[in-house]
Amino acid sequence: MTKEVLNNISSQIIGGAIEVHKELGPGLLESVYGACLAHELRNKGLLVEEQVRLPLIYKNESLQKDFILDLLIEKEVIVELKAVEEVHPVHEVQLVTYLKLANKKLGLLINFNVPVLHKGIYRKVNNL
Repeated sequence: MTKEVLNNISSQIIGGAIEVHKELGPGLLESVYGACLAHELRNKGLLVEEQVRLPLIYKNESLQKDFILDLLIEKEVIVELKAVEEVHPVHEVQLVTYLKLANKKLGLLINFNVPVLHKGIYRKVNNL
């Protein structure tokens, strides 16, 4: 997928997240924001998968454990949602790890528990 297409998807996700944040504000559960954002993005015509299982592969062996991606948009962009007081480096590393494991190029970490949403958006790129 081209950089331009990924950037377009990213812009639509961010626009949808801003719309959800304007409507609901901070202070709710991550699952509420996830459901509303998925609804918003589907209304924009995007393919949205929720709670996507990513198998744990250890030393080339699949173990009986899965990582769970909050949202996978257009089968390309991973969206990790938070509703926390503060985003810590471990949250960002988690998204980068998901990108590597899923072999995806672009991810967004969105923390809805902020007064102004643009301060809660973190964009991560996996250079593969």
